Amino acid sequence: MAISLPEAATLVAGKDLESPLSFSNVHLQKVHHLTDYLEDLHAQTNPLDHNRYFHATEGFYVSPTDVVLGQVAHDLSGKFSSPTPPLAYHRAGPRKDIFFEPQNTRAAIITCGGLCPGMNTVIRELVVGLWELYGVRKIYGVVAGYRGFYSMEPIELNPKLVHNWHKRGGTALETSRGGFDLDKIVDSIEHHEFNQVYIIGGDGTMRGVVKIFNEILRRRLKVGVVGIPKTVDNDVGIIDRSFGFQTAVEMAQQAISAAHVEAESAVNGIGLVKLMGRSTGHIALHAILSSRDVDCCLIPEDKFYLEGKGGLFEFLEQRLKENGHAVLVVSEGAGQDMIPRSDAQKEERDESGNLVFLDVGPWLKSELKNWWARDHPNELFTVKYIDPTYMIRAVPANATDNLYCTLLAHSAIHGVMAGYTGFVAGPINGIYAYIPVEEVAKSKNEVNTKDHKWAWVRSVTNQPDFLKG
Repeated sequence: MAISLPEAATLVAGKDLESPLSFSNVHLQKVHHLTDYLEDLHAQTNPLDHNRYFHATEGFYVSPTDVVLGQVAHDLSGKFSSPTPPLAYHRAGPRKDIFFEPQNTRAAIITCGGLCPGMNTVIRELVVGLWELYGVRKIYGVVAGYRGFYSMEPIELNPKLVHNWHKRGGTALETSRGGFDLDKIVDSIEHHEFNQVYIIGGDGTMRGVVKIFNEILRRRLKVGVVGIPKTVDNDVGIIDRSFGFQTAVEMAQQAISAAHVEAESAVNGIGLVKLMGRSTGHIALHAILSSRDVDCCLIPEDKFYLEGKGGLFEFLEQRLKENGHAVLVVSEGAGQDMIPRSDAQKEERDESGNLVFLDVGPWLKSELKNWWARDHPNELFTVKYIDPTYMIRAVPANATDNLYCTLLAHSAIHGVMAGYTGFVAGPINGIYAYIPVEEVAKSKNEVNTKDHKWAWVRSVTNQPDFLKG
């Protein structure tokens, strides 16, 4: 579906704008709705009209034509403009009409995959939002990830129980990887008569959400399904960022500061920090730009090599001569093609089906020591290695992430109550929107090593570009 850009601008900005851009429309990304496949549904007035905490003034409810633009920066000359109209997404927020009766609503909340700061905040806000905003009283937590649907009984949740959960790290519902059995999961949803399912997880979890939604669609069940993207690595595409990321950057910065102190306090000292980031280096990039103490950053998106002209060893040797110390940050997914693997390790995968990464930190530490012992056998050399991975994952969310988790949870609730399903809630250019889950499941957010942010990293570290030539 396409709408005119002036109309979209009116809806987002609240006033008429004449577009100076070279194209005249945008593509609205359709979000699935229960009425797409269930003909006998009837809308009812949103109970927020009678909520003691709210007074629904003009503009309080979001209209179906209220959109968020995915692309807001353009070259007005047209020289570099995209040849296709930009994407638009339905804006998140409460709707005038809803399609669930709160007294008959049974909501399930589940967490999957690895830990991430803010998971408990999202759970808490889903429970409190459903209970206080819409009057839902039947809210359940599914324990231990996807397998919990069919292997354990759900636990009943209420605001009193989850009152302090946002102050705790991890997930009070427990989590696991793998365990995805589509038929058993949807059978369980039917058996427990859940008609709203809130699924919190990473990219693998979102692919599971797509399958669950499609099976619910095939069975023609009145069940609203929403994915809430969770990844500390910030590798989910389309949305601005994933929750927990800013907390992770803060913790990573502390690890970098410790490595800097260790390196400065030794003769020819190197502080080596391994940060999270299987396929993307966003944590490393942002932590480096905020700390300014790093001499070299190695991320999965930027290949590097050790020996020879322009290599890492040559650069570090020069930096040690100049400053007497150096700090090196490496993302966990960097250098995987350089670490020797046995035949068994080449095929080893975790419960989610991901290739098991070898630990780049100890490998790089060993390579650094071997290099120095070979080239400078009579000189002192120290490598202090810090791996804060589980500290970063397990801490409570900071204030910024807690606020984000609250808005994210409430956006999801409003969408599901309004009858939307098979979607993800998240911010796009600072405004919360609803995105088809299949789009999020196949998207990636990698560090663009050709853009300004990576150029800023290079200017801060003065590291080589690792281009052999």
